[in-house]
Amino acid sequence: VAATVGFSATLAAQAQSSLKQQVFAAESSFAASMAERDLAAFAAHVSSEAIFFGDTAVMRGKAAVLNGWRPFFNKKEAPFSWKPDVIEVLPSGKLAISNGPVFDTEGKRVGSFSSIWRREPDGNWQVIFDKGCR
Repeated sequence: VAATVGFSATLAAQAQSSLKQQVFAAESSFAASMAERDLAAFAAHVSSEAIFFGDTAVMRGKAAVLNGWRPFFNKKEAPFSWKPDVIEVLPSGKLAISNGPVFDTEGKRVGSFSSIWRREPDGNWQVIFDKGCR
């Protein structure tokens, strides 16, 4: 019995690790879309139900998020960048949070972000909530 419990715990830990890696990859790809100036790639990570918090407004729904973020994609260089440094996934494997630093164009840390990701039925992760702060 002890061996079975230990084996089950090991499998659960491996599954959690795999899910964290998936979310890390999704967040990293999301950040890369900004660096690569690719609004379509950015949009692929945003849920149709997404809620993004801006400095003065809340953007509800994918269309509003894309309209709100479009100006960040207008210039040749990205106005900021980010990268995940903490990922946590619920035991159910359905929701995750990613947190990390936000950098200005010179690479100076100017804030942090938190994104809530949901695993969709097809297995892909999409952002459902996003908020940055200075």
